[in-house]
Amino acid sequence: MRLEHIAFNVDDVAGLAAWYGANFDMKIVRAFEEPPYIHFLSDSAGKSLIEIYSNPLGEVIDYAAQHAVTFHLAFAVDDIEAERQRLVAAGATLDGDIDHRANGDKLAFLRDPWGHAIQLVQRVNRMID
Repeated sequence: MRLEHIAFNVDDVAGLAAWYGANFDMKIVRAFEEPPYIHFLSDSAGKSLIEIYSNPLGEVIDYAAQHAVTFHLAFAVDDIEAERQRLVAAGATLDGDIDHRANGDKLAFLRDPWGHAIQLVQRVNRMID
């Protein structure tokens, strides 16, 4: 058994899908243009998915009001400083400083234009490929 996807209910499915596609090299692998506008986005390796939709059956959590450790999407990067700058130029906002861990890993939180928490992770030794 393996994890297929993680899903979350959002207000702006099309905008979110486009922004993550443009800024994280995510690909829309399935999209429905009728409510609840389900979109599946794959990572650049094609090994993990996020599902976003706008479904009135469930609550749209105010992710922006939550601390970043409550819920975030984490992305592996090779140059955390450059990626932070690039994402801020694309509309993200910083949420704290870069955390330099004792083992050499670097972690940093940002917020996408809708307030969802993003974590950038530059690891000394990658945990998965």
